[in-house]
Parts: sequence; C-alpha cells; structure tokens
Amino acid sequence: MRDTFRCILLAWCAWGCTAQAVTVLDDRQHKVDIPQAPQRIVSLLPSLTETVCTLGACERLVGVDRYSNWPESVKSVPRVGGGLDPSIESIVALKPDLVLAAGSTRGVERLEALGLKVLRLEPRTHADVQRVLRTVAEALFMPETDSERVWREIQAGVQAAVQSLSPQARQQKVYFEVSPTPYGASASSFIGETLTRMGVANILPASLGPFPQVNPEFVVRAQPDVIMAGDSSRASMVQRPGWTALRAIQAQRICVFKPGEADMLVRAGPRMAEGARLMAECLNRAAGPSQGAVR
Repeated sequence: MRDTFRCILLAWCAWGCTAQAVTVLDDRQHKVDIPQAPQRIVSLLPSLTETVCTLGACERLVGVDRYSNWPESVKSVPRVGGGLDPSIESIVALKPDLVLAAGSTRGVERLEALGLKVLRLEPRTHADVQRVLRTVAEALFMPETDSERVWREIQAGVQAAVQSLSPQARQQKVYFEVSPTPYGASASSFIGETLTRMGVANILPASLGPFPQVNPEFVVRAQPDVIMAGDSSRASMVQRPGWTALRAIQAQRICVFKPGEADMLVRAGPRMAEGARLMAECLNRAAGPSQGAVR
C-alpha cells in the first residue's frame, strides 16, 4: 500500500513539474525553456517593456533599457543600458529569471553563457505584434485569452482611427519619417500597414524594407501631400536640398509629433491604436480647409 501511494505521489509530482514548465519559440527559432513563471524580468526593448506592462506584469520588471518610458511606473525601474550597449554586469546583478531582448540586441550570447534565459523578439509588423503578445504572455505563464484580449483592443482602436478619416483625407500621399538621419517607414512596416488600412498612399514602397534610409531627393520627386515626423526632424527638414519646394512644407501640411508621441508611434507594440489615432488626426487636419498646420 505504501509503495502504491509512493508511486502515485511521484507520478503526481512529475506531472506537476511538467505542467509548470513552458517552452517558447523566439525570433531566432530557438526554443527557450522556462521552468516556472518569471518573477524577475529585464527588458531591453521599449515595445517589449510596454507589452509586459499591458499584460499586467509591470511589477515583475527589475530592469529596463534606457529608452523605456511608458507606463510612468517603469521610470523608477533600474536602467541597464540600451540594445547596442547593454550593461552585462548590471543585468546579471539583478538576477533575472528572464531577459527580453530584440533581435539586434548585443551581448545576448554572453548573457546566455552566464546562464540567463533570453527571449529575442522584435516586432516590425502588425502580425509580429500579435505574435509577440502571444509569446510574451506564454513566457509569463499567462492564459492565451489575456493576449487575445489585448490584441482585440488594439485592432478595435486601429479600426476606429480608420473610420474617423474623411474621404478627402484618404486621397493623400504620406511620408512618415522615423528619425532625422533620415529614416522613413515604408509600406512593409507596421506604420505603413496602418497607413494602408487607412487607405492612404505611402511614398516609400515595401521593396525598400520596413525602415529604409531615405535619399532626400527621393522625397522631393515623390512630392508627398503630408509629412509626419518627430520633433527632432523639424529643424533639419528645411535644410535638405529641394525640401523648401515641397508642397507639403509650403502648405504647412506637416505633423510634428512631440517626443512622447513620436516614441509611441515608432514602437510596434500595444499602443499602436493610439498611434493610429494620432495619424488619423494628422491626415484629417491636412485635408481640412486650413490645409493643416505644423504642430
């Protein structure tokens, strides 16, 4: 009888241990085994930080990259450098049981060699955002319904922004600048996909890749009706060859987003719907009687 009970107990323990562990696939197609729900997470990409928090696990973050600034609570979380210069020593000292990193994050191999679990995820499209939500939820031992709920809310918000556009706003060509180098958002990026859903034309084709470096002359030839950019691009635009002749600049059909807005707009994450709303407002203003204005 005692042996039978012992066998049942061992079988139950074995089942319980197996049930607790999960294996998730990251962007390298690497299987990452996570034995139990992570309680100490380091995030090295702002969109992943925002994903963790949107899923309701902000309190599990013990370290974030220097650019993570939303929600407000993450501003008090220790900084561990950036994706290109993560502080390996600082990350290890925090004793994380999971590190979330982008595909381009440096030092991942070193972190793994030191025994840390690293999940590499870098969303660039709408489908990526949905997949990353699902993967992060799974890695955090959350039910799939949590990520599905967040995705439905994102989709509903984007659709509301689409429906808010006037017929005139849908007839415009757009250039979206993500940094003053300049780099732009093409039709294959998540920003470009949002613009496509809105029915407007993107002057940067998908063939250039999601976020190509742009020759300023290309924009002059394309003559966009509307320019969207962050505040850091404002001063350099008029200094580029031929840009003072752009109809969008002459008619002030430019939307210059504040730093916090620009951060949100260029992050493929759970705030995509809010970004879509800002873009829709910009397009409606530009198509209105006043021909838009710099903001």
